[in-house]
Amino acid sequence: MASAAGEEGTVRFGIIGCAMIARKLSRAIGWPQRGRRRRRQPLPGELRGGPLRPARGRRLPSPPHQPPPALGVAAAASGKHLLLEKPAALCAADLDEILAACDAAGVQFMDSTMWMHHPRTAAMRELLSDPVRFGKLRTVNSIFTFVAGPSFLENDIRVKPELDGLGALGDVGWYCIRGILWAVDYELPESVVALRHPVTNAAGVILSCGASLVWKDGQTATFHCSFLANMTIELTAVGSAGTLHAGDFVIPAEERSAAFSFSSCAEFSDLHTSWGPLPSRHVVSSGLPQEAQMVAEFSRLPEKKWPDITRKTQLVVDAVKASIERGFEPVVVGS
Repeated sequence: MASAAGEEGTVRFGIIGCAMIARKLSRAIGWPQRGRRRRRQPLPGELRGGPLRPARGRRLPSPPHQPPPALGVAAAASGKHLLLEKPAALCAADLDEILAACDAAGVQFMDSTMWMHHPRTAAMRELLSDPVRFGKLRTVNSIFTFVAGPSFLENDIRVKPELDGLGALGDVGWYCIRGILWAVDYELPESVVALRHPVTNAAGVILSCGASLVWKDGQTATFHCSFLANMTIELTAVGSAGTLHAGDFVIPAEERSAAFSFSSCAEFSDLHTSWGPLPSRHVVSSGLPQEAQMVAEFSRLPEKKWPDITRKTQLVVDAVKASIERGFEPVVVGS
């Protein structure tokens, strides 16, 4: 996805690809903001605001395949700001080519990890940063799984090695890793160890996997991602004094609000027959869906933090993949 500044402070968007995510972003771009609806041209196959009907009945995104960074580099070189679906590249080296092109052209770069822009995320960050109620972060666990149907497992680009060879790791695993990095304030782990026995398809693409992450100061994290297990979207951060849990951290169960739970200073009763205080439930309303919040953030002045966050996520993805390929040995995370 690319954008360019138009006259009178307007932002013009062009969408490359016509998968479901293109329809979702098209809707977000046209969402009312500051009391006015942004006008947009229909996507191919879209009639009078109706649903997108991709050519030949298939939804085709633009996969991060070879030549790996060519499309992103070309868009940046032409002066277009880039909002790229994750994974933005198949490895850090390819991503670096895109980021270098963006830097040279002076254009914004952001990956479309939408939950980062929901106001719930800021509310959770406030509690994680509380030295009294949460304390020092000790461990993080994230899970994102869903059951992919036969057609997905046979035809989707996420299971094709020549298209998006990262499979579940690059798709749902990206969110798990981003959630962990967000919780640790984007400090890269010292090393990563992939969990044994990942599930792959006949072409060798990952359908289910997990890993453990370790930091020098003793912080740890684990994640599991899969196309083969019931939908579960969870992030749990445990500190020395508190625990934060979001049961739908990637896609809220409701579009206009999102909840999380938080407990602090919990203890067992005298006979260990109960414990408390019980977690409190926090509900955060959102005037706009998180994808519209993302579009609004992307449309503001360039922020240097987004390329760095994407790159750190990619480095951990690379390390997990390397650990799998090296027989589940610990892999030092690159820089």
